[in-house]
Amino acid sequence: MSDLLYSEEEEALRSAVRGLLADRCDAAAVLARAETDEPHDRALWKALTDGMGLAGLLVPEELGGQGATHREAAVVLEELGRAVAPVPYLTSAVVATETLLACEPGRGGEAAELLGALATGRTVAALAVGLAAAPGAALPSVRAEAGALHGELTGIADADGADVLLVPADGTLFAVDTAQDGVTVTPRTSLDLTRRLATVAFDGARARALAGDADAAVRRGLRAGAALLASEQLGLADWCLTETVRYTKERHQFNRPVGSFQALKHRLAQLWLEVVNTRAAARAAADALATGSADADVAAALAQAYAAPVAVHAAEEALQLHGGIGMTWEHPVHLYLKRAKADSIAYGTAGRHREALAELVDLRAP
Repeated sequence: MSDLLYSEEEEALRSAVRGLLADRCDAAAVLARAETDEPHDRALWKALTDGMGLAGLLVPEELGGQGATHREAAVVLEELGRAVAPVPYLTSAVVATETLLACEPGRGGEAAELLGALATGRTVAALAVGLAAAPGAALPSVRAEAGALHGELTGIADADGADVLLVPADGTLFAVDTAQDGVTVTPRTSLDLTRRLATVAFDGARARALAGDADAAVRRGLRAGAALLASEQLGLADWCLTETVRYTKERHQFNRPVGSFQALKHRLAQLWLEVVNTRAAARAAADALATGSADADVAAALAQAYAAPVAVHAAEEALQLHGGIGMTWEHPVHLYLKRAKADSIAYGTAGRHREALAELVDLRAP
C-alpha cells in the first residue's frame, strides 16, 4: 500500500487551486451563476485550464497533458467540491479523459487528437451515459448506421456546454461534435444547479469511431468517475463541517455559543469522524487508480459506498445547525445539499456499490 498522506506537491497544488477558487468562485458568484442559463462558469474554467493546466492532469505528456496521476486529480476535485464549482472537471477532465485513455491513444488517431484537445481545456467532452449509471451496468444505447447516429439519451451530465460527446453505440465508441446538424441537446431541470443534466437526441448525426470495445472504455471512465467523485464528496463534507463548527461558535443563545451545548458537540464530533473516514476511503481509491492496483475496483466501490451518505449527512447537518439562515436562498448551504443529493446517485448509488463490493470480495447475500 502506498503512503496515502498528501505529498508536498499535492499540498502545493491544493493551495494554488484553493487560492484561485477563493478569488473567482466565492458563494455569491456561484449563486449568481445558478440564476443564469449558463451551464458552466467559463471564465473559471479558463483560469483552471489555460492558467493552471488542470484539464490535462491525467493525459500523458506525449499527448499534450501533464502526465500526473489520479492522486493529483483527486486533490483538485476536493477543492472543487469545497467550492461547489460549476465547471465540468469531473465529467470532462476525468470521466471523458479516462474513457479515451482506454482507446489506445498511444497509437495516434482520433482518440489521441481528442485527448490533446481536452488537455488544453479549450475543448470540453462529456460521456453520453446517464449520470446515474454505475461501472459495469447495462447501458441504454443509440443506433449507428453507416457512420451516423440515431436515438435519444437522457440524464447526461454537462452535455449542455460540451463540444464533443463520447457515445457508445452498437459496441463501438463514437465521438460526436455537438455543434453539427442532427444533434439536439435539451437542458433539463436539475436538482444540482452547479452540474446540470440534459437530454441528447441524434438524428443522423455524423460520428467518428474511436474504439471497438465501447463497454470496456465506458466502464473505465465510469470507474474513475465513481472513485474520484468520493474526493469531491470529501471536499463538500469538509466544507460543511468547517462552516458549521465556525457558525456554532459564533451563534449565541442563552448568552452562550450554541456550539457549547453537549448535544451539538456530539453531532459535530460524529460528523468529524465520518469526514476523517471518508478521507481515508477517497485517498485509497485515488491511489489505487494511480498505481494500477489490482484492488482498484474494490477501492472505488468502497469509497463511493461510504462517501455518498456522508456527504448527504454533512450537508443536512449544516442546513439544520445553521438554523433559519440555512433555509434561505442567499446562504450557500442549499447548493451543497443539492450537490450532495445529486452526487449520491451519480455513477451508482451507495447500495449499488455495496452490492458490487460484496461480489468482488465473495460475500454474496444468501
